Amino acid sequence: MKDNKNIRELGLKQLEEYFENMGEKKFRAKQVYEWLWLKPVQSFDAMTNLSKELREHLKEHFSLPGLTIDTIQYSEDGTIKSRFKTYDGHFVEGVLIPTSSRYTACVSSQIGCSLSCKFCATGYMDRKRNLNFDEIYDQVALLNRLCEKTNGKKISNIVFMGMGEPLLNYKNVLKAIERITSPEGMAMSPKRITVSTAGVAKGIRQLGDDKIKFKLALSLHAANDQKRHEIMPINDSNNINTLVDALNYFYKQTGSEITFEYILFKDFNDSLKDADELIKIYRRVPADLVNIIEYNPIEFAKFEKPSEERVMAFMEYLGKHRVNARLRKSRGKDIDAACGQLANKDS
Repeated sequence: MKDNKNIRELGLKQLEEYFENMGEKKFRAKQVYEWLWLKPVQSFDAMTNLSKELREHLKEHFSLPGLTIDTIQYSEDGTIKSRFKTYDGHFVEGVLIPTSSRYTACVSSQIGCSLSCKFCATGYMDRKRNLNFDEIYDQVALLNRLCEKTNGKKISNIVFMGMGEPLLNYKNVLKAIERITSPEGMAMSPKRITVSTAGVAKGIRQLGDDKIKFKLALSLHAANDQKRHEIMPINDSNNINTLVDALNYFYKQTGSEITFEYILFKDFNDSLKDADELIKIYRRVPADLVNIIEYNPIEFAKFEKPSEERVMAFMEYLGKHRVNARLRKSRGKDIDAACGQLANKDS
């Protein structure tokens, strides 16, 4: 690809100025902008309402480095995993999760991850680079196209729970969400978007300062520092007390919904004592929900899934103590598309 400027880095006003300066009508900018965001295309040649000369000019002066779909895998439960290829030859995965009530796109924010969480396949990969905001947008647009094709419906929800830590790619994630929620983009309500973090306290506070409107999920997975440190090295610099303070600050600034994510690991964090510690944290934060998640085994990790009886005892204990908890059944396990399994594997 040439070193030309990525045309999607330009806003509508900048495009209008550019076209006026080259003697073109101002409305051409709106046409191009719609091709870039409303009906995102992957080449200038696809902008069929522009003259051939104008398309050639754009090709000469700009780049359009969009994502392309490399492979698609279909799960028995209807989940679809897409592996996307970037302009510079990297791969990243996104998942479409259909249920009876919603169609959720699970998207990635980085190529690989630097946090090394012990239960997550992505954590065993190196972080190659952050995804640019338009690459994040492309994932959503391509998964939306796939959803329309397979289900006849648009996606209804977006979760940033794919590869990477969204708050370590803060600017691109927020810019992508701004485009996704814009009337000139997908016009999706921010209340249908959830950003999940492994616990970057500084980033959580920044979300508060930026008065964001989307939902926030914290991947807790252990309710005391000793255990959390064992499975999530980020806890060394972002311990539970620091995160509780950051979440309370975030809620005070935004009023946006907070969810705790908690994967159950056999004989590690699934006892009633663990449940007690989780309840104490839940009561320190105005959290809306605790998502209890099935563990999905990966080849690198030693963890196992608890028995169904153990899971139900944990859930019942939370319910008895008035914790709003939901057991989230994993989808797409047969194609390594479930929580914690994304690793750019070949099909």
